[in-house]
Amino acid sequence: MSHPYWIAFSSLIRKEIHRFTRIWVQTLVPPAITMTLYFIIFGRLIGDRIGEMHGFTYMQYIVPGLIMMSVITNSYSNVASSFFSAKFQRNIEELLVAPVPNTIIIAGYIGGGMLRGLLVGLIVSIVSLLFVNVQVAHLWAVVATVLLTSMVFSLGGLINAVYARSFDDISIVPTFILTPLTYLGGVFYSISMLPEVWQWVSKINPIVYMVNAFRYGFLGVSDVGIGTSFLVIITFIIVLYSIAYRLISRGVGLRT
Repeated sequence: MSHPYWIAFSSLIRKEIHRFTRIWVQTLVPPAITMTLYFIIFGRLIGDRIGEMHGFTYMQYIVPGLIMMSVITNSYSNVASSFFSAKFQRNIEELLVAPVPNTIIIAGYIGGGMLRGLLVGLIVSIVSLLFVNVQVAHLWAVVATVLLTSMVFSLGGLINAVYARSFDDISIVPTFILTPLTYLGGVFYSISMLPEVWQWVSKINPIVYMVNAFRYGFLGVSDVGIGTSFLVIITFIIVLYSIAYRLISRGVGLRT
């Protein structure tokens, strides 16, 4: 007989998977189209004029960053919208009063966000093969980075949903914080090209470490130390999980 906690966890995961696959035209297709446009505009049209970067064509250089950008966006948005919908419809109250630990609730929603982020990342990776020969220098770094990063932003989406009071509040963080940090996170350029003072400023941005760790996995090059990158990512996971657990345990924004 399966453990009750495993049944609760697997039920949440199945619900999340059904949720984003049921509307796959809205959740899986748009990222593929958006990234295709990035590949065409930045890779083909602009990339030929930029030339090589760290010994790679510009298209090869930006592919890891574009994949990571799609993983970040979709991991975050999936949990933020799903958890807030459950809160808005008061379904979350039934889950909170059930004999299910908060760790299982968090794991279920985070697992769903990670799965959508990873699936979209895989789709974008397949699309990139139409434009460039993708190579993998360190598979372990690719796998570890994408898993940990999707976990970071799934946790971020959960925290956003806990505090959100309306559907409009869900879009505030992605629009004014997440998107700027992503574009300034070294997706389209190497921070070594910046003046020294701006290199130091860029290193305040946590997405710089995630993008560079992922790029290291594909190309074997990075603007920051790979050990430092993983330390930053794991630190964010610990901090964000602690915040999410405390918020849900105290019922912040959940109990009326």
